[in-house]
Amino acid sequence: MLAEFGVTMIGATADAIDKAEDRRRFDVAMKKIGLDTARSGIAHTMEEALAVAADVGYPCIIRPSFTMGGTGGGIAYNREEFEEICARGLDLSPTNELLIDESLIGWKEYEMEVVRDKNDNCIIVCSIENFDAMGIHTGDSITVAPAQTLTDKEYQIMRNASMAVLREIGVETGGSNVQFAVNPKNGRLIVIEMNPRVSRSSALASKATGFPIAKVAAKLAVGYTLDELMNDITGGRTPASFEPSIDYVVTKIPRFNFEKFAGSNDRLTTQMKSVGEVMAIGRTQQESLQKALRGLEVGAAGFDPKVSLDDPEALTKIRRELKDAGAERIWYIADAFRAGCLSMASLT
Repeated sequence: MLAEFGVTMIGATADAIDKAEDRRRFDVAMKKIGLDTARSGIAHTMEEALAVAADVGYPCIIRPSFTMGGTGGGIAYNREEFEEICARGLDLSPTNELLIDESLIGWKEYEMEVVRDKNDNCIIVCSIENFDAMGIHTGDSITVAPAQTLTDKEYQIMRNASMAVLREIGVETGGSNVQFAVNPKNGRLIVIEMNPRVSRSSALASKATGFPIAKVAAKLAVGYTLDELMNDITGGRTPASFEPSIDYVVTKIPRFNFEKFAGSNDRLTTQMKSVGEVMAIGRTQQESLQKALRGLEVGAAGFDPKVSLDDPEALTKIRRELKDAGAERIWYIADAFRAGCLSMASLT
């Protein structure tokens, strides 16, 4: 249709979008530049999906191609769950294609917001760290910017990898979001996916840093370069080619509204379920998180207790909520500390 009407795509071309969204092409592209991806397989039918599952094993992660927000995807712990998720995913994917990954549950998740111009100048606008480990959609995860637990060496590795991903995928100009997973036990780094567009994370990065990613991306698409554009947040004293540097912490907490959807499953998975989010800024992580909890407007002044420790079932409920995360997991973590179920030593 684009060719029929003489429409030319600028910034991210149709081929670049297809290369990023098509799971098979993306996997090949990452291996070409020496980046690791999750062990996986592609399926277009239930029979093919079961064959991949036999190789990958359970639990496994199912992700339909060309869907947003993790729609149709999920985590399968057995064959029954696997067939249910695959049937839904095949129906929702416009190409009837599924990517079935090895389980990365428990791995740390990071995101890099990258901007590139026509002269191959690249900058990292912001690094984002997910509070929740892999297994929960990044849109449902509490996130913090900039990343808090990366060493400088680890950050530089991700920075260079992000730029390499943009170049290989073929995003000529504009912003993109690159997501990584890190095994906390051995440090193995893999690329989860790349979004060749302005995303929810891009909006967070823009608000967190003051760098107008969408505005800059639009100007880069029509031929400007990063050094030709001035950064509005500094009053035009520095060019957009300067990477933002912030001396504060930004926390995003998603807002859920399960009570309005009778019968919905309130457990968090790889499929996004939040209906909104709040963002807070503080000089420290503690201040930023506390402000965000108040900003949710759910009647909490902060880490208010969810269970009474006098209740004989308190520990059972806390452990259940920590094992199978829901919208109120952050408060149950606080309850776990109060009850003595968790200690700082057990978390480090």
